[in-house]
Amino acid sequence: MPDPSVQDFHDPFRALSPEQFDDLVYVLRLRSRLQQDVGTAEERQMWQQNLFETEDALAAEKIDLDRLLSQRENVIAQRAKAGSQGNPDLEGKAATIQGYAIPAPQAPNGASIIYLVPRPGMCSHLPPPPPNQMIRVELETDWMPEYIHQSVEVTGRLTISPSNSQFIVVDGPVAMRATFLLSDAIVTQADVADSATQTFKDRLRAASRNKTGGAVLSNEN
Repeated sequence: MPDPSVQDFHDPFRALSPEQFDDLVYVLRLRSRLQQDVGTAEERQMWQQNLFETEDALAAEKIDLDRLLSQRENVIAQRAKAGSQGNPDLEGKAATIQGYAIPAPQAPNGASIIYLVPRPGMCSHLPPPPPNQMIRVELETDWMPEYIHQSVEVTGRLTISPSNSQFIVVDGPVAMRATFLLSDAIVTQADVADSATQTFKDRLRAASRNKTGGAVLSNEN
């Protein structure tokens, strides 16, 4: 669904392993703390020591940290474009799409709204997907999922119609940014069999061992 014309760009962060990416985030956090007037003398000494050790570990793996960070803003801009632009070839096409349904407040015209995400857990325990991998669905009926992230198959007309709304999904408000709209949609199948049932619990368990304190970090677009 992403626009293929903006996907090919130089992103040096993709070459990092998950552990290296975690170390990079850890360095940024430590540098930020040390630039502020926070912490006791003992804490600041510990942060400085941890910073030196992490920077040395990255240098030993031939990672030029400062050069990498100097490209950060450009990469962020390129990733934002790659994650938000929709494939123009899909504009106006009839489509049947499988995904995981998140119930949303009704549209102003009273239509039932759901959002489709590509993986269970997204927008609740996992971050939202890029906008061009999320679909706002306007249903013809008042159907709503029986539970959050119910697997469904939905048929309707797909258009590139960026939207940005915010509502409570599980624990608090979440910004729901979707590039695509599926209108006049009907649910053709609920509880779709899914062979790729790896849950977000495994990712959370692995992330809990990170230096960054358990945040689910991604090195993807």
